[in-house]
Amino acid sequence: MLEKYFKLSEHNTNVKTEVIAGITTFMTMGYIIMVNPGILSATGMDFGALITATCLSTAIATIFMAFYANYPFALAPGMGLNAFFAFTVVLGMGISWEAALAAVFIDGVIFLLLTLFTAREAIFDAIPMNLKLATSVGIGLFIAFIGFTQAGIVVASEATYVALGDFHDPKVLLSVFGLIVAGLLLARGIKGALLISILVTSLVGMISGIVPWPEGIVSPPPSLSPILFKMDFKTAFNIGLIPIIFTFTFVDLFDTMGTLVGVASKANMLDKEGRLPRINRALAVDAVGTMAGAALGTSTVTTYVESASGVAEGGKTGLTSLVTGVLFLLALFFSPIVAAIPGQATAPALILVGLFMMEPVLKIDLSDYTEAIPAFLTIILMPLTYSIAEGLVMGVLSYVVIKLVSGRYKEVSPVMFILAVFFVIRFIFFV
Repeated sequence: MLEKYFKLSEHNTNVKTEVIAGITTFMTMGYIIMVNPGILSATGMDFGALITATCLSTAIATIFMAFYANYPFALAPGMGLNAFFAFTVVLGMGISWEAALAAVFIDGVIFLLLTLFTAREAIFDAIPMNLKLATSVGIGLFIAFIGFTQAGIVVASEATYVALGDFHDPKVLLSVFGLIVAGLLLARGIKGALLISILVTSLVGMISGIVPWPEGIVSPPPSLSPILFKMDFKTAFNIGLIPIIFTFTFVDLFDTMGTLVGVASKANMLDKEGRLPRINRALAVDAVGTMAGAALGTSTVTTYVESASGVAEGGKTGLTSLVTGVLFLLALFFSPIVAAIPGQATAPALILVGLFMMEPVLKIDLSDYTEAIPAFLTIILMPLTYSIAEGLVMGVLSYVVIKLVSGRYKEVSPVMFILAVFFVIRFIFFV
């Protein structure tokens, strides 16, 4: 049945590989179960209900991705978007979280309409191949940077912005140990290397007392009622929320676009023209996931860059997503165990996924500066701005400008011109 539905042999994969890939994706993004409620609860939303909303919205969207689009992409409430929701919109602007949820739902509706009219597909197809390859590389650096900071190997510094962490800290040493274990397993060609390293590092950390053991095994899911269907559309349609809806829509649009471009490039899913088959289905899942998430009581649901960890383990079909989604459902009942997996164990996996995502740099044309400069800006600005969307925006803008001033405007598609104008308007009025 799995072979027939997910076409495993056609994608040159098997059940074992897909299951390992799905578990790996879950392990690398499982932190969202506790982190998302931690951020959104600052608005006054119920922490326990947010745990349930996070797991359910992630499971619904990811399983929908499995069956509707047959891609190994997982979705969950987006990091960055949840912080914008909590600290900028609710706490900073004094808008109720109920109205903010309505804005997120409207964002999902806009996405669905753009998808139905193939506008998002047109944007995806219009992005030049060099920028698509650069996006994969930029996401790799971004993921690696997240991993290094999560491990404590790279820390914030007032003098130099970032600096080397404290290698006397046992938690940092635990991450280094995990990186060595993962590297050795990969070098020996062992299947499931990233997953094994996460489990081994977690166990070593608990045995050594560096991180705590789980506080339990099973716990009942908290009630969803305090935040379920609490959207306040009356306030959301107020003219004052239009910029907020625009920001939610813009960031989610290009975060999702960048993630799909980058992960699909790495997984060799793009055709010769740089198009992703069934992309409209994947984008529709993202839109429906956002609406479902808002109804359940959480911020924008988006395609997760950590999906690259499952792809790196060989995941190529929706079976990977199905496994990930089912594990998020199980996490509702085993949240103490999930919460006990330390960031120091998953950080090495993210760092090495960054390495895997670097491969497309070999295919980027660096001899033509009208291609190389936009690609470079895309790559470098993703980690430096801590945003996939902003890196892609600067890549598109620089591509159009450089092609224009060099007299090669015929190489720029009409959609790219429209995007450039749209980005300029955004910088003038919304940033």
